[in-house]
Amino acid sequence: MTAFSTFESTIVLLPLDDIDTDQIIPARFLKGTGKRGLGAHLFADRRAPDFPLIAPEARGAQILLAGANFGCGSSREHAAWALTDWGFRAIVARSFADIFRENALKNGILPVALDAAAHAALVAARSARADLVLQVDLVAQRVTVAGDPDASFGFAIDPFARSCLVHGVDELGYLLGFEPRITAYEQRH
Repeated sequence: MTAFSTFESTIVLLPLDDIDTDQIIPARFLKGTGKRGLGAHLFADRRAPDFPLIAPEARGAQILLAGANFGCGSSREHAAWALTDWGFRAIVARSFADIFRENALKNGILPVALDAAAHAALVAARSARADLVLQVDLVAQRVTVAGDPDASFGFAIDPFARSCLVHGVDELGYLLGFEPRITAYEQRH
Protein backbone atom coordinates (compact mmCIF):
# COMPACT_ATOMS: atom_id res chain seq x y z
CA MET A 1 0.00 0.00 0.00
CA THR A 2 1.24 3.50 -0.81
CA ALA A 3 1.92 5.87 2.08
CA PHE A 4 -0.73 8.53 2.33
CA SER A 5 -0.32 12.05 3.65
CA THR A 6 -1.51 14.82 1.33
CA PHE A 7 -2.50 15.03 -2.31
CA GLU A 8 -4.52 17.16 -4.72
CA SER A 9 -6.90 15.95 -7.37
CA THR A 10 -9.88 16.81 -9.47
CA ILE A 11 -13.18 15.25 -8.45
CA VAL A 12 -15.68 12.86 -10.00
CA LEU A 13 -19.11 14.04 -8.86
CA LEU A 14 -21.64 11.27 -8.18
CA PRO A 15 -23.85 12.86 -5.48
CA LEU A 16 -26.27 9.95 -5.17
CA ASP A 17 -27.32 8.38 -1.89
CA ASP A 18 -27.30 4.65 -1.16
CA ILE A 19 -24.76 3.57 -3.78
CA ASP A 20 -24.38 -0.08 -2.87
CA THR A 21 -21.49 -2.43 -3.48
CA ASP A 22 -23.37 -4.20 -6.29
CA GLN A 23 -23.51 -0.89 -8.17
CA ILE A 24 -19.82 -0.27 -7.46
CA ILE A 25 -18.80 -3.71 -8.79
CA PRO A 26 -21.58 -5.99 -10.08
CA ALA A 27 -21.57 -9.57 -8.81
CA ARG A 28 -20.73 -11.08 -12.19
CA PHE A 29 -17.23 -9.61 -11.89
CA LEU A 30 -16.48 -11.28 -8.54
CA LYS A 31 -15.23 -14.59 -9.91
CA GLY A 32 -11.56 -13.84 -9.28
CA THR A 33 -9.63 -13.22 -6.13
CA GLY A 34 -7.16 -10.78 -7.65
CA LYS A 35 -7.41 -7.05 -7.18
CA ARG A 36 -6.08 -6.06 -10.60
CA GLY A 37 -8.43 -5.36 -13.46
CA LEU A 38 -11.55 -4.71 -11.40
CA GLY A 39 -11.41 -0.98 -12.12
CA ALA A 40 -12.43 -1.72 -15.69
CA HIS A 41 -15.78 -2.92 -14.33
CA LEU A 42 -16.33 -0.12 -11.80
CA PHE A 43 -19.99 0.96 -11.99
CA ALA A 44 -20.36 -1.27 -15.07
CA ASP A 45 -24.16 -1.31 -14.99
CA ARG A 46 -24.46 2.46 -14.53
CA ARG A 47 -22.20 3.51 -17.38
CA ALA A 48 -24.22 5.45 -19.90
CA PRO A 49 -22.84 8.17 -22.17
CA ASP A 50 -23.60 10.80 -19.50
CA PHE A 51 -22.23 8.83 -16.52
CA PRO A 52 -19.78 11.03 -14.55
CA LEU A 53 -17.04 8.40 -14.38
CA ILE A 54 -16.54 8.43 -18.15
CA ALA A 55 -16.70 12.20 -18.64
CA PRO A 56 -13.45 13.71 -19.98
CA GLU A 57 -12.91 15.71 -16.78
CA ALA A 58 -12.99 12.48 -14.76
CA ARG A 59 -9.74 11.21 -16.31
CA GLY A 60 -7.09 10.96 -13.65
CA ALA A 61 -9.40 12.08 -10.84
CA GLN A 62 -8.48 10.43 -7.56
CA ILE A 63 -11.45 11.68 -5.54
CA LEU A 64 -15.05 10.51 -5.81
CA LEU A 65 -17.67 12.85 -4.30
CA ALA A 66 -20.76 10.77 -3.51
CA GLY A 67 -23.91 11.12 -1.38
CA ALA A 68 -24.97 9.47 1.87
CA ASN A 69 -24.62 5.81 2.83
CA PHE A 70 -21.94 5.05 0.25
CA GLY A 71 -20.97 1.38 0.01
CA CYS A 72 -24.11 -0.06 1.57
CA GLY A 73 -25.32 -3.55 0.67
CA SER A 74 -23.13 -6.61 0.73
CA SER A 75 -19.75 -6.75 2.41
CA ARG A 76 -17.75 -7.47 -0.75
CA GLU A 77 -14.21 -6.20 -0.49
CA HIS A 78 -14.12 -6.21 -4.28
CA ALA A 79 -15.84 -2.80 -4.19
CA ALA A 80 -12.81 -1.23 -2.51
CA TRP A 81 -10.50 -3.16 -4.85
CA ALA A 82 -12.33 -1.82 -7.93
CA LEU A 83 -12.24 1.77 -6.68
CA THR A 84 -8.51 1.46 -5.92
CA ASP A 85 -7.78 -0.18 -9.26
CA TRP A 86 -9.58 2.68 -11.03
CA GLY A 87 -7.28 5.12 -9.23
CA PHE A 88 -9.41 6.59 -6.46
CA ARG A 89 -7.53 7.44 -3.26
CA ALA A 90 -10.38 9.14 -1.41
CA ILE A 91 -14.16 8.95 -1.36
CA VAL A 92 -15.93 11.99 0.07
CA ALA A 93 -19.53 11.39 1.13
CA ARG A 94 -22.10 12.28 3.76
CA SER A 95 -21.72 8.83 5.33
CA PHE A 96 -20.45 5.31 4.66
CA ALA A 97 -21.66 1.81 5.35
CA ASP A 98 -19.51 0.48 8.21
CA ILE A 99 -18.14 -2.59 6.40
CA PHE A 100 -17.34 -0.61 3.26
CA ARG A 101 -15.50 2.04 5.32
CA GLU A 102 -13.35 -0.66 6.94
CA ASN A 103 -12.65 -2.35 3.59
CA ALA A 104 -11.71 0.99 2.05
CA LEU A 105 -9.27 1.82 4.84
CA LYS A 106 -7.67 -1.62 4.62
CA ASN A 107 -7.13 -1.12 0.90
CA GLY A 108 -5.63 2.37 0.95
CA ILE A 109 -8.76 4.43 0.26
CA LEU A 110 -9.57 7.30 2.60
CA PRO A 111 -13.32 7.54 3.32
CA VAL A 112 -14.05 11.17 4.22
CA ALA A 113 -17.45 11.71 5.86
CA LEU A 114 -18.59 15.33 5.92
CA ASP A 115 -21.56 16.96 7.59
CA ALA A 116 -24.47 18.17 5.45
CA ALA A 117 -23.29 21.78 5.12
CA ALA A 118 -19.71 20.91 4.18
CA HIS A 119 -20.86 18.25 1.74
CA ALA A 120 -23.36 20.62 0.11
CA ALA A 121 -20.66 23.28 -0.25
CA LEU A 122 -18.33 20.83 -2.02
CA VAL A 123 -21.09 19.54 -4.30
CA ALA A 124 -22.03 23.12 -5.23
CA ALA A 125 -18.40 24.09 -5.85
CA ARG A 126 -17.76 21.00 -8.01
CA SER A 127 -21.06 21.48 -9.89
CA ALA A 128 -19.96 25.02 -10.75
CA ARG A 129 -16.45 23.98 -11.85
CA ALA A 130 -15.65 20.64 -13.46
CA ASP A 131 -11.92 21.34 -13.03
CA LEU A 132 -12.22 21.99 -9.29
CA VAL A 133 -9.22 20.64 -7.36
CA LEU A 134 -9.54 19.35 -3.82
CA GLN A 135 -6.60 19.05 -1.43
CA VAL A 136 -6.77 16.09 0.92
CA ASP A 137 -4.59 16.27 4.03
CA LEU A 138 -4.79 13.09 6.08
CA VAL A 139 -2.30 14.31 8.68
CA ALA A 140 -4.35 17.46 9.42
CA GLN A 141 -7.60 15.58 8.71
CA ARG A 142 -8.89 18.29 6.34
CA VAL A 143 -10.14 18.63 2.79
CA THR A 144 -9.77 22.04 1.19
CA VAL A 145 -10.81 23.46 -2.15
CA ALA A 146 -7.51 24.41 -3.78
CA GLY A 147 -6.96 28.15 -3.66
CA ASP A 148 -9.85 28.73 -1.23
CA PRO A 149 -8.76 28.35 2.42
CA ASP A 150 -12.29 29.36 3.51
CA ALA A 151 -13.58 26.16 1.90
CA SER A 152 -11.76 23.82 4.25
CA PHE A 153 -13.49 21.04 6.16
CA GLY A 154 -12.28 18.73 8.91
CA PHE A 155 -13.08 15.05 9.08
CA ALA A 156 -12.71 12.29 11.64
CA ILE A 157 -10.82 9.03 11.20
CA ASP A 158 -9.91 6.19 13.51
CA PRO A 159 -6.37 6.88 14.81
CA PHE A 160 -5.11 3.37 14.04
CA ALA A 161 -6.48 3.48 10.49
CA ARG A 162 -4.95 6.94 10.04
CA SER A 163 -1.56 5.66 11.21
CA CYS A 164 -1.72 2.69 8.84
CA LEU A 165 -2.57 4.92 5.86
CA VAL A 166 0.12 7.47 6.72
CA HIS A 167 2.73 4.70 6.95
CA GLY A 168 1.44 2.82 3.90
CA VAL A 169 0.76 -0.44 5.70
CA ASP A 170 -2.27 -2.63 6.18
CA GLU A 171 -2.96 -4.44 9.46
CA LEU A 172 -0.62 -7.30 8.57
CA GLY A 173 2.13 -4.87 7.57
CA TYR A 174 1.67 -3.11 10.89
CA LEU A 175 2.13 -6.39 12.76
CA LEU A 176 5.13 -7.35 10.64
CA GLY A 177 6.74 -4.08 11.71
CA PHE A 178 7.11 -5.64 15.15
CA GLU A 179 8.94 -8.70 13.82
CA PRO A 180 12.34 -7.71 15.31
CA ARG A 181 10.77 -7.23 18.74
CA ILE A 182 8.86 -10.50 18.48
CA THR A 183 12.00 -12.35 17.43
CA ALA A 184 13.97 -10.81 20.30
CA TYR A 185 11.26 -11.78 22.75
CA GLU A 186 11.16 -15.34 21.44
CA GLN A 187 14.94 -15.61 21.71
CA ARG A 188 14.85 -14.43 25.34
CA HIS A 189 12.17 -16.94 26.28
